[in-house]
Amino acid sequence: MKLICIGRNYTEHIEELANERPEEPVVFIKPDSSVLPKEQDFYIPEFSKEVHYEVEVLVKIKKVGKHIDEKFAHTYYDEIGLGIDFTARDLQSKLKEKGLPWEKAKGFDGAAVIGRWLPKNRFENTNNMDFSLLKNDTVVQKGNTAHMLWKIDELISYVSTYFMLKKGDIIFTGTPAGVGKIQANDYLTGILEAQEMFHLKIK
Repeated sequence: MKLICIGRNYTEHIEELANERPEEPVVFIKPDSSVLPKEQDFYIPEFSKEVHYEVEVLVKIKKVGKHIDEKFAHTYYDEIGLGIDFTARDLQSKLKEKGLPWEKAKGFDGAAVIGRWLPKNRFENTNNMDFSLLKNDTVVQKGNTAHMLWKIDELISYVSTYFMLKKGDIIFTGTPAGVGKIQANDYLTGILEAQEMFHLKIK
């Protein structure tokens, strides 16, 4: 299993981090060791003083595919989820300044939260799904997949040009505006179309 993540896929998030709007999807990969085990608290790593939450809609690939045509991309997944791409923002900024890869800031142990999965057919339109992240019962991020620069099927097609997709692979489709710092004792809850998808405590 590999975790394929998309960066800068929502305009307001690009603006809040003062990043340049990309001409094509920004892709990076998290190792499977970054997945936070179910029902486990997230422990802020010692090497960062500024870990940010980034809530994202997830797609689970159900069969092998390479060079997938966008019009067939919808046949490669039938489950939708919600998760968090935790980012050591201070470390990422230092790496970006030096033109170095982001892996240490994005792929550390526990940096990928994967909530429960729901059948795709539970959603009327995957290109129009509301989702949000609550921190201590206050909404801190709110988005809709309609605002993606590249929609789910476009992402599957694009990614499969470079990486063979395999059963069980997960695509993190990008985060909306509102990312922010976590602190010990914070409690995070992810909501997709009015359904709770995950909750976790920060230690």
